[in-house]
Amino acid sequence: MNRNKGFTLIELLVVIAIIGILSSVVLASLNTARGKGSDAAIKSQLAAIRPQAEIFYDTYGNYGAVAAATSNAQCTAGTASTLVFKDATIANQIAGATANSPSALICSTNANPATAWAIAAQLKTSTTLAWCVDSTGASKQETITASTPSTAITSSACN
Repeated sequence: MNRNKGFTLIELLVVIAIIGILSSVVLASLNTARGKGSDAAIKSQLAAIRPQAEIFYDTYGNYGAVAAATSNAQCTAGTASTLVFKDATIANQIAGATANSPSALICSTNANPATAWAIAAQLKTSTTLAWCVDSTGASKQETITASTPSTAITSSACN
C-alpha cells in the first residue's frame, strides 16, 4: 500500500480560514490602537501649547494684538503675526494636532489685545468629543455637536 505524505485540501483550507480570522481580529485591534494614538497625540500637542503661550504672554504682556477678537475660528484664519497662535512653536503644535484631528482646529481669543485664549480639536475616535485647552489652565475633554469643535469653546475658554 502506497501512502502519500502531506496535507489534504480540507486541512489546508481550515488552516487558511483560521489564519484569516486571526488576522482580521488583529487588524481591528490595530485600527482601534491607531485611533487612540491619534487622540493621545492631539492631547499632547494641545497641552504643549499652554506653556509656550505663557512664554509669549511674559514676552509681550498679552496674547497678541488683533484687529478683533477671533471668535471660534479655524486656527489657520487671521494674519496678525503678533497673535499667540502665529508664534512659530505654537504654530508647529497646531500643525501636529491638525494632522491627527479629523476636522480643523478652532482657536479663540477674547479681545484686542488678547488676554485669554482657547483652542479645541475633535478627537479622532469620536465625532462627539473634542479636546480643549485654554489660558485658564483647563485641558479637558468636551462634548461637541456635529463634529464641530467650536462648540467646546465659550468666551475664549473651554466649557
